[in-house]
Amino acid sequence: MRFALQKELKHTINLHPSFFGPSMQQFLEAKLRDDVEGTCTGRYGYIIRVVAINDIGEGIVKPGSGLAEFRSKYSAIVMKPFKGEVVDALVTNVNKMGFFASVGPLSIFTSTHLLPVEYQFQADSNPPEFASPEASLTPGIKVRLRIVGTRVDANEVFAIGTMKEDFLGPID
Repeated sequence: MRFALQKELKHTINLHPSFFGPSMQQFLEAKLRDDVEGTCTGRYGYIIRVVAINDIGEGIVKPGSGLAEFRSKYSAIVMKPFKGEVVDALVTNVNKMGFFASVGPLSIFTSTHLLPVEYQFQADSNPPEFASPEASLTPGIKVRLRIVGTRVDANEVFAIGTMKEDFLGPID
């Protein structure tokens, strides 16, 4: 599975002189985690968790500001969706155009055109759902989807999913 990988990454930390002192190393590590965890980059996708801090270099004082710049290297678990990948997701929203499902921070939209024909939108149900003779798709249901397309922006990833293949759909 390529969806979540461990990668070696770099980040620059700017530190105010008021934080210099004996506990500066712990503060730098905490600042690195705060700066990068939960963010999204176009190249690597979502940075889920920093698993190891490999190196925080010597600080360089930036002229004019007094801030110190530290270049760090760290290992992190990243999540980037790929076309063709099969994922298990949680349905979060259903409307007449399709439904949204989430896999961690990633939101996947599945259009009505990418659902099997037996799923029909039931507007009168509360909450709205797609129903078939075997199952229904409502918020909170787990589904297995295949990613058919992605779009990567500078700080967000969008995905389109399908259930129109064998072994895809609601799961227990």
